Amino acid sequence: MKKKVVAILTGALAASMLLSGCAASKGLETDELKISMYKGVEVEEVEKPEEVTDEDVENTINATLQSNATMKEITDRAVESGDTATIDFVGKMDGEEFDGGSSTDYPLEIGSGQFIDGFEDSVIGHEIGETYDWNGKFPDDYGNTDLAGKDVVFTITVKSIAQTEVPELTDDFVKQVSEESANVKEYKEEVKKQLEEDNEQNYEDSLTQEAWDKVLENTEVKKYPEDEVKEFSDSLIEQYKTAAEYYGQEYEDFIETQMGTTVEDFEQQVEDVAKENIKQKMATEAIADKEKIKMDDETYEKELKELADLYGYTDVDSLKEAASEEDLKDIVLNNLVKEWVREHCVQVASK
Repeated sequence: MKKKVVAILTGALAASMLLSGCAASKGLETDELKISMYKGVEVEEVEKPEEVTDEDVENTINATLQSNATMKEITDRAVESGDTATIDFVGKMDGEEFDGGSSTDYPLEIGSGQFIDGFEDSVIGHEIGETYDWNGKFPDDYGNTDLAGKDVVFTITVKSIAQTEVPELTDDFVKQVSEESANVKEYKEEVKKQLEEDNEQNYEDSLTQEAWDKVLENTEVKKYPEDEVKEFSDSLIEQYKTAAEYYGQEYEDFIETQMGTTVEDFEQQVEDVAKENIKQKMATEAIADKEKIKMDDETYEKELKELADLYGYTDVDSLKEAASEEDLKDIVLNNLVKEWVREHCVQVASK
């Protein structure tokens, strides 16, 4: 019994010392900033990703099939529900055309609900080249109050008919859309795996952002580097001056008309944005230095590849052409630090 008590007390003491040590190292302070807590920050629990079901897989595959659909021109029959009919139409009220009531070569998918009730159904049964009048009425709650509840006559001409052809899920289709799968079974497994990875990534991204936002809340900048704040602010303002020039306006007029504020208030907002960005950079560098988070060449290139994929660049070289090396290194280091913060955060169930 004594040995057991001693063991418990020893364990408790060790745990106490460990907890005390952790508490002492949960924040950091430098001459420029203070972070009250970054290690073990508490965040509201992020919901774990749900299990991917067969229905999820089928829905994803159906969406892929739909996105690869083609349009087949129809010449030997009248318009049917689901067709896309290219039409001209002229709308009149009391015999007079009204604004927004006419169009030419309008591609109308029958059944899409784009027009007032009855309009699309009226096209069904008409053949290419037919012109007819359709009498309708705008609903009482129509968005345009000038038209709401009013009777209208549309003169409609059917100019062409097309039918959407959705491909079937076959081994040949799989080979067209997948570089990994050779048949339908493998493709379904591939899609399921991708959905699981996407769900896990979304979960990690949400948790990462929650934890990092908390760290920034806990960060107080004692002294901003004024030259960096000015450089960042000037760069943003210059972009708006260029935009104003593009629209043929003076900078001051552009800010007042397009941004809805005075130049003084706008430039204060710009300075706030600059400080927030610099605050994030300072916190990133301070935590990286304290926790010895290093960015070697291999990690840097790996992160750049992920960034290029994320933002739609064809390759890393294209990404490097679009941004300076200094900016890219800042982004990569920030990502590494945010991942570290996520791995050390504490999720707390919401009350």
